[in-house]
Amino acid sequence: MADTRITKEEIIALAHANGFEDVGFTSAEPFDTHRTFLEGRQEEYRWAEEKGLALMDGTDPKNILKGAKTVIVLMEVYVRHSYPRAMENHFGRCYLNDDRVTKDDLSKRIWGFREALTARSMKTKCPFNLPHRVAAARAGMGTFGKNCLFYSNNVARQSSWVLPIAIVVDQEFEPDVPTVEMGCPDFCKNACIAACPTRALRGNGTINPQKCISYLTYFGEGLTPENLREPMGLMVYGCDRCQNVCPRNGPWLAKELPVNPKVVAKAPDFDLVRLLHMDKPYFESKIWPHMFYMSPDEIWRWKMNVARAMGNTHDRAFVLELIKAFKENSDHRVTAMIAWSLGKLGGKAARSALEEFRLKANGPLLEEITTALG
Repeated sequence: MADTRITKEEIIALAHANGFEDVGFTSAEPFDTHRTFLEGRQEEYRWAEEKGLALMDGTDPKNILKGAKTVIVLMEVYVRHSYPRAMENHFGRCYLNDDRVTKDDLSKRIWGFREALTARSMKTKCPFNLPHRVAAARAGMGTFGKNCLFYSNNVARQSSWVLPIAIVVDQEFEPDVPTVEMGCPDFCKNACIAACPTRALRGNGTINPQKCISYLTYFGEGLTPENLREPMGLMVYGCDRCQNVCPRNGPWLAKELPVNPKVVAKAPDFDLVRLLHMDKPYFESKIWPHMFYMSPDEIWRWKMNVARAMGNTHDRAFVLELIKAFKENSDHRVTAMIAWSLGKLGGKAARSALEEFRLKANGPLLEEITTALG
């Protein structure tokens, strides 16, 4: 019987054939250090377990695949193209071409890679809950930044615009030399930490995830607290602030990249005014397939984020749209944020509308309107 086992060199060639620019190997031993980290931060990461992410289970590859021997890590560069400024101003870049629902690019290439391994009698699993960045560092593919992101050693000009993808397999390969370390240059004086508006970054290579703007945009509880509204700025979904200011990312951001035609085509659907007034069918057909962390039942969160972003633009052109949205929304979280934004934008039309809305308001909404008028 012919030996169907595949070599490390053949796997590397398969990775490149499927569009991955780097590949690394590490053992399927448990990620004990990461598990200890999570155990010590249960209060901050309880939300992840409640969302079904099962981070603790993901720290042992053998929980994912019985007989696991190796974790193969593929490196995807997710900023291969430039994006319209209007999209980058409001949405994190890693979501602009996310195909986990549409499955028309990255998902196809991951599946193609795994199918090739399956054809060689190898069992594979591509888990969502395995610590992919830690696996990549353990596979010697890069280092960490003080912003808690992963920086490649070999692709995208050693930037953090990369997505490690871990594949657990049941064949043993020689592991690569780990590079689990902080790679920030000495000359950088904590640019990412200073730039984080919500002070989510602690300065010791850790983060309070519940203070991160990305978390706040799609998982934050209820009406965004008043003290976070200005710091969250123009972001509606995700955030790239700590990556944009990082000197390690400068070389890749300076590169001339071709425009992504798919993102250009869908950009009009993500216009702030359209998002503010969208209904459920619009959301389900135009928005959710691309940015799916919020369900159709959470359209209020989208509208709340958009209203807050409009208030932070200092552009009074949005006042009439916000007034219209106040009248067509019954969710107090949306109307409260609209009131805040109208107060922030100011002007005669905004003040007149707030005075009118105050006549029928009560409770927390009345407090928001009164504050906005004050």
